[in-house]
Amino acid sequence: MTTFRVSVHITPRRGILDPQGKAVESALHSLGFSGVSSVHVGRHIVVDTDSESADAAIESVKAMCERLLANPVIEDFEIESATAA
Repeated sequence: MTTFRVSVHITPRRGILDPQGKAVESALHSLGFSGVSSVHVGRHIVVDTDSESADAAIESVKAMCERLLANPVIEDFEIESATAA
């Protein structure tokens, strides 16, 4: 078995109220960044897991996201990468 480091981005689904994102968007506008049209604040999670392959590690972390790490009603997740740690 090899240890793989898997990166996951979790963000609010489009259309879901994101008060933290709105606060950041407003602050950016007040700092002069008028081109910003939308901000979504999420989480970045890094999981080290033992697995037979990178694909198996990704599948395992996907199951973790579906069952615990992300709320499927209001959040989307994207697995960025799986690299040998």
